[in-house]
Amino acid sequence: MSAIRRAHRLPLADVPRRRSLIHLLPDLVLGALAALGLAPFSIWGITLVTLSLLIWRISRAGTAGASFRHALAGGVGWFALALVWIVEPFLVEPEIYGWMAPFALILMALGGGLFWALPVWIASRLCPAPRARTMGIVSALILSDWLRGWIFTGLPWALTGHVWIGTPIAQTAAWTGAIGLSALTLIAAALPALLWRSSGNPVIGALPGVVLSILLVGSGWAAGLARQAQPLPPDTGLRLRIVQPNAEQRLKWDPEWSGVFFRRLLDLSAEPGPRDLVIWPETAVNFLLNDAGDILPAMSRAADAPLVMGIQRQEGSRYYNSLAAVAPGGEVISIYDKFHLVPFGEYVPWGDELARLGIGAFAAQQGNGYSAGPGPQVTTLPGLPAFQPLICYEAIFPQHMRGLDNRPGWLLQITNDGWFGKFSGPYQHLAQARLRAIETGLPLIRAANTGVSAVIDAHGDIRQSLPLGESGKIDAKLPGALPPTRWASWGPAPVVLLALILLTAAAASRFARSRRNGGAGRE
Repeated sequence: MSAIRRAHRLPLADVPRRRSLIHLLPDLVLGALAALGLAPFSIWGITLVTLSLLIWRISRAGTAGASFRHALAGGVGWFALALVWIVEPFLVEPEIYGWMAPFALILMALGGGLFWALPVWIASRLCPAPRARTMGIVSALILSDWLRGWIFTGLPWALTGHVWIGTPIAQTAAWTGAIGLSALTLIAAALPALLWRSSGNPVIGALPGVVLSILLVGSGWAAGLARQAQPLPPDTGLRLRIVQPNAEQRLKWDPEWSGVFFRRLLDLSAEPGPRDLVIWPETAVNFLLNDAGDILPAMSRAADAPLVMGIQRQEGSRYYNSLAAVAPGGEVISIYDKFHLVPFGEYVPWGDELARLGIGAFAAQQGNGYSAGPGPQVTTLPGLPAFQPLICYEAIFPQHMRGLDNRPGWLLQITNDGWFGKFSGPYQHLAQARLRAIETGLPLIRAANTGVSAVIDAHGDIRQSLPLGESGKIDAKLPGALPPTRWASWGPAPVVLLALILLTAAAASRFARSRRNGGAGRE
């Protein structure tokens, strides 16, 4: 009889676990809804409301372990929607790589969720009291957004502060950078939970925090409007032609189609109109720079001006994803090699060893992966303002815009967003390019293979653009540059220091409380 009872009880042992998983479903949904503040939706109001509810649930969880689980579920929801474009590269050749797509999204969402959950767990351990825990969690999440730009080569994509790109608040990045925007987002979302007062009506209890949150967002909005009202300098005299061939990724390297796309580049470059510089996107052609000697003069004649293009090149046994500048006549006068490569996309860690086993990078078209260039640099071409080249992924790292020996006059991003599909990835990439312009006070010119190519001024506003999935060209003058920003001098240090101070203060409240309780006990 006792054995039968134990057998009947066994299924009930799973009930708390099932309840726990169901209990985390709201966090998953809240995290996904919060990601609607990112491009292409850009509904920042939903982000504030849903993040506020999520932070409430995390900070009011009973234990550090419970806070970890709530944060993990919320983070998985956020990153699953924000990074849904990660499946697109695997669908370029679905018959070979398609089976990997769902695993890539699941792993990216779980990895991103851990970047929320681990800091939350640490903050919850340090700060057990609800209000101190709320302050500690916010501080830890700010630091997490910053660390994501550095750890494991970095991926500062889908930061909580990116929801403000396209609004006046984004202008405050000229002082605080992207991490300052994350701090504003998280603090504004946390204020209702931080200042909540117990009352019969939970809405009334959260009212003081809601009011302060609105005031904080309003202050950021007003500061952004004030900076946006400052007039930009006049456009420079440099006349640019940006060429977008719209070479679909699945056809880009096909021997038959590659000729079609190359002819499209030449024809668009040769169309009538004045230009001082012609710009082609990342890996614009299917041949190596080493093999282009006989073709360069024809490319130069079509451009009828200096030509800057993305192209692969070989040096011994190494291959590079490069930007090459070609003078009229066909002479290569400058080369920049991409140095911040995409892990597993453009290179594989321990690549030389794994190459012996036939394992290579996913996106590299030559060899077993690309080698890294020496680092950020400013390129100067005869008769043209100096610029900083950025190849694709490099534009998402704000730290690469600082610490250069000479300040460039503009930023140039060449990219191939054909890997990212047409839903969210290209728009999020474009949004981050706009943020780099605001942070540096420099105009940014963007040449994208399939779009979105754009002329972005020093306020981060898009002057001209070519949409996704269309071929064409942009003829435009280079916008003027603003003076160096505060962010260019300070970087993220003030915001990171503030987050550390808040985290320390929240943790210190635990020891102060323990001391008071201990003292009362002795009396």
